Amino acid sequence: PSVPRHANRLVNEKSPYLLQHAHNPVDWYPWGQEAFDKAKKENKLIFLSVGYSTCHWCHVMEEESFKNKEIGEIMNKNYVCIKVDREERPDVDKVYMTFVQATSGGGGWPMSVWLTPDLKPFAGGTYFPPEDGVHRVGFRTVLLRIAEQWKENKDALLENSQKILEALLHVSEVRVQGQESPPPSKEVMATCFQQLSNSYDEDYGGFSKSPKFPTPVNLNFLFTYWALHRTTPEGAQALQMALHTLKMMAHGGIHDHIGQGFHRYSTDQHWHVPHFEKMLYDQGQLAAAYSRAFQISGDRFFADVVQDILLYVSRDLSDQAGGFYSAEDADSYPTAASGEKREGAFCVWAAEEIRALLPDPVEGATEGTTLGDIFMHHYGVKETGNVSPMQDPHQELKGKNVLIVRYSLELTAARFGLEPGRLGALLREGRQRLSAARAQRPQPHLDTKMLAAWNG
Repeated sequence: PSVPRHANRLVNEKSPYLLQHAHNPVDWYPWGQEAFDKAKKENKLIFLSVGYSTCHWCHVMEEESFKNKEIGEIMNKNYVCIKVDREERPDVDKVYMTFVQATSGGGGWPMSVWLTPDLKPFAGGTYFPPEDGVHRVGFRTVLLRIAEQWKENKDALLENSQKILEALLHVSEVRVQGQESPPPSKEVMATCFQQLSNSYDEDYGGFSKSPKFPTPVNLNFLFTYWALHRTTPEGAQALQMALHTLKMMAHGGIHDHIGQGFHRYSTDQHWHVPHFEKMLYDQGQLAAAYSRAFQISGDRFFADVVQDILLYVSRDLSDQAGGFYSAEDADSYPTAASGEKREGAFCVWAAEEIRALLPDPVEGATEGTTLGDIFMHHYGVKETGNVSPMQDPHQELKGKNVLIVRYSLELTAARFGLEPGRLGALLREGRQRLSAARAQRPQPHLDTKMLAAWNG
């Protein structure tokens, strides 16, 4: 008979994210009174870990640290450990993310926060590697140092946490006295436009170098700004920034050219190599932004992207009884025989795979041209892979290609002596064959939680 797996308290939870950690050697508690009482009774610090089920770096930290028996023992001995699904408890996530952002200048998931027994935060961060590296302190070291501080300098640590809390409360207070009122909306609008204009990437669209998030709310603001300033140079600039950004995203690897929909964000400036999870809220907001782009510009390209997003949502994120699932994971098994999941395994391609799937000679094209040649040229596929090592620190994508539209239909058609209309049909055929091949791969985890807020 098989040996029963060790289980912690999370085994009784409903959240897919918490259930993923139910067999860790860490004595996880869900957020609740039982954990708080234990921390107070035993006078122990709390280690709070917040994430969500389709988060790539959450999986990495679990594999490296939370599944490590020795690290689990350090955690159990010195802390009351609490796991929170940010999609189940956005309130808890918001409180402690505000602290992490204010004290470290950044934030993200997994979020790692150390709290006093009365839940006041005093140290925090995001992902920690398990052991010390050249540039980063390891998770094991941080756990031991904080536990030692609690033993040796408890009063100073408590005083420090109180000061941090007071400073955060002070900053978050809305201080409107007497006749003071918020600045006029025109002024606010002009400031927002200026900020977006100053940070705009003229080559690739978007408003930062990297990582790059789609931020549909910024694009919708620019559409509204244009609508109110149509006759001004600023209005024209706002529209151009929004449309160019949407076009570059749709051409980029952040857009799933084979399986439709958009990944969560790009790790580089060019929208090329994404983190591969797909979130329901991104699909909904982007469908609306691309719809507005089509309504304003009349360019059919944007309408096609809307249909692409909605096809993905209706096919992969919809429940038969009604409602929409939360997300699809970034990580999956490369093959049914693989023992280890890899990020992007479901979505990336080796050049030889594409050649094998698209071997047909193309009539009318320059001599000896196959469908694979045309497809690989158009989508930037390279024999040795098209992912820069800078974008792939764990070498999970080595030798693989993330599809990205490198040329217009007209340019690719001219390169192979074809009509653009014929080329469009050939590329469509190529995408369909790759889609059928991809359907044979092990699927990424689907988070079937249905959240009221995300379902509208």
